[in-house]
Amino acid sequence: MVEHSSRTAIIAALIGNLLIAVTKGVAAALSGSSAMLSEAVHSIVDTGNEILLLYGHHQAKKPPDKSHPLGYGREIYFWSFVVALLIFALGAGVSMYEGVIHIRHPEAMTNPLINYIVYAASFVFESVSWWFGWSAFQRMRGDRAIFAAVRASKDPTSFMVLFEDSAALVGIVIAAIATVLSTTLGKPWIDGAGSIGIGIVLAAVAVLLARESKALLIGEGASAKLSGSIREIALKQPGVRDLESILTTQLSPDQVIATLSVEFDDELRVPEVERLIGQMEHELRKEHPELFRVFVRPTPSLEPLRRGAAADAQAGAASEDRSNDPSRSEVQ
Repeated sequence: MVEHSSRTAIIAALIGNLLIAVTKGVAAALSGSSAMLSEAVHSIVDTGNEILLLYGHHQAKKPPDKSHPLGYGREIYFWSFVVALLIFALGAGVSMYEGVIHIRHPEAMTNPLINYIVYAASFVFESVSWWFGWSAFQRMRGDRAIFAAVRASKDPTSFMVLFEDSAALVGIVIAAIATVLSTTLGKPWIDGAGSIGIGIVLAAVAVLLARESKALLIGEGASAKLSGSIREIALKQPGVRDLESILTTQLSPDQVIATLSVEFDDELRVPEVERLIGQMEHELRKEHPELFRVFVRPTPSLEPLRRGAAADAQAGAASEDRSNDPSRSEVQ
């Protein structure tokens, strides 16, 4: 359900950004506004970003093969990171460049009324797209704070669309304010300053998105809640004495690899251990379908080793006491 919501939000954002990009581009050409041109570039970049995110979703669903035995789940993390780089390099970079050029060589707007109409229409379209992104994010968020939910999320698309649309709404407001000040005060350079402000907003969003995507791309562990549930299920199995460690890795938003180091009862024979491992994997996947692979590694019991070490320590202490006994030295 969450994945379907994320995909719906991406498609809604794609359609909205494409229409807005064309509208802003025409308005920028007619009015000569640097801030409007920056907004047009921003919408074009966002449109390309949604296409890349949809492509990443599609690639992540490819089944495992010989060259990728664990599947292609991390494709979504790779393309999410690429999207963050594009927002920074193209969105923020072009906006700041246009702003600097317009400040150095200011040109008065020829028809600011067109800008106001486009800003109003764009704000409405972006608000609709933002609502889809917010709805998808809310389903994933639960009762957590916004940034806590972002850090805990294993699906970057669930918050990428929301952050992109939020940046777009803030950018529209900045561009509108810059246009009003530029025309009323008769200072065209303010329009360029507005373009730089839009670039700063995009750069900040890009850094945040890149940071979260990188953490997932290089291999982030599953949630502590999932690890705790795995431990609880494993320890309930008959014949399991202890669970030494659990190692989890997130392959995609709905795929997790879990490796368990399990200490079994010493009385169990090999066939019994094999059946127990199979039963444990079945119970884990039944409770958590997102477990793509479960590896169970039997570990030797540490109790005999502890008893042996304790006996050696006692023997060593007794030997040292005899060697330090004065009466024995005199006898010798």
